[in-house]
Amino acid sequence: MIFDSPPLPTRRADLIERLKAPHTYDIAIIGGGATGLGVALDAAARGFSVVVVESHDFAKGTSSRATKLVHGGVRYLAQGNISLVREALHERTRLLANAPHLAQPLPFVMPSYKFWEAPFYGVGLKMYDALAGKAGLGPTEFLNRAETLQLQPTARQAGLRGGVKYWDGQFDDARLALALARSAARASALLVNYCAATGLVHEGGKLVGLHVADRESGQALTLRAKCIVNAAGVWVDQLRLLDGQAIGREAKPMVVPSQGVHIVVDRSFLPTDHALLVPKTADGRVLFAVPWLGKTILGTTDTPRNDLAREPLAFREEVDFILGESARYLSRAPGPADIKSIWVGLRPLVKPPQDEGDSTQALSREHTVLVSKSGLVTVTGGKWTTYRAMAEDVLDSCFGAQLLEKRPGGVTASLPLVGAQPSVHKISDAPGLHLYGGEAAVVQALPGAERMLGGGLTEAMVRFAARHEYARTVEDVLARRSRLLFLDAALARTLAAAVAELLAQETGVDPRLADFLALADQYLTLPA
Repeated sequence: MIFDSPPLPTRRADLIERLKAPHTYDIAIIGGGATGLGVALDAAARGFSVVVVESHDFAKGTSSRATKLVHGGVRYLAQGNISLVREALHERTRLLANAPHLAQPLPFVMPSYKFWEAPFYGVGLKMYDALAGKAGLGPTEFLNRAETLQLQPTARQAGLRGGVKYWDGQFDDARLALALARSAARASALLVNYCAATGLVHEGGKLVGLHVADRESGQALTLRAKCIVNAAGVWVDQLRLLDGQAIGREAKPMVVPSQGVHIVVDRSFLPTDHALLVPKTADGRVLFAVPWLGKTILGTTDTPRNDLAREPLAFREEVDFILGESARYLSRAPGPADIKSIWVGLRPLVKPPQDEGDSTQALSREHTVLVSKSGLVTVTGGKWTTYRAMAEDVLDSCFGAQLLEKRPGGVTASLPLVGAQPSVHKISDAPGLHLYGGEAAVVQALPGAERMLGGGLTEAMVRFAARHEYARTVEDVLARRSRLLFLDAALARTLAAAVAELLAQETGVDPRLADFLALADQYLTLPA
């Protein structure tokens, strides 16, 4: 199996040499987030030749900024989207099985303060169980007041009547993205981060390649491929516009970005392994308090956003909303001074054919695959839980457009990812070696295994990130190989210089320490 193999080196010079070699790939993928990496693994596992280029780091954007939940979508059930819920529930089971070191079941408690809440939401959650069938993770249970407080000891006690317990999943999104990338590489795919797609190559009105630029050296290259997949997340419309201009057809925007803000506070605000769900906040949203890697995540929001910043900033009203709603349900309410990190993700929501306003709560969370007249395959929307099913749909679209010769699918349904190994630890536990799964012994064999830098990060982990996980910068290590920037930005800032020194030794390039220090300040600063 994949995780029994020794880790592949990710020496950048070797990757660029492979990229420079004349070759026509079966499939070239633009975008190294959940969707692009999922397509890469699916295609490589079927035996296609695959190249992936990512303008920044893998999972730099939306794919590292999820609420960390592997879920069927309770809110989609309320909207009557049964097919999406059923698909997501079954994909949830596959994800948990294929990456048990990075994705695991998580129990939730929904406290009830009104007499109708527990029976009303409980019946819906029982339907959730029924849709899951054998893919269920545990039964929904009705709780009395004492049982609710036993599982959620910091829930607000005044007016508490009881609650409902149900099950979903939890994961480490950025490390799962890395596992996908490295699993695709094991299947012979070529993946290069910090390599931007700068243009598309058309011949006779058909798309046959793309221009790319290595962002480290500035070197420009041209890649040729039978099929090109645009998996650039909220940025897909930029490539669609280029494609349309080349063939004389106007490409109308299909994505409406929605901003989701998350706040991280100490575990003491939620000292339990059970997440807390608020099914309907003051403005009709869903709010979560989730134990994750030794901290507590509070969120999220759903705010229209017109700009496409790589590091979007939270609005002050979003932070105030999360803190205010948390105060309604937690006996000890976190305040601005308790915030360890603030981070923001942009969701690529699919615009309906007739635009009926600027609300993003009602837009589609389902994915969409479009094939242009030139053959550009664009995929956007969706969510982490269904990344694997999305990848299969993309390949089916490539076959349907006769860009690739059809080959059997389903190969990733039971394909363990790199590092896959059951763990006695939980994702809610503080970060450590357990997140490396079956590769923990390889990490421990590197120099500096006993030198703890802080926050669960060792010198050996930094070296492993540089040698085997495509890490180039301090941000790569402290934001995505380790998650310290997301967990405790102040602590990440104090470790940055030591990480930079190690990366410089390993890579021989500037690890961009100053850039990271500025970014850490942003994650620590309350919006005005």
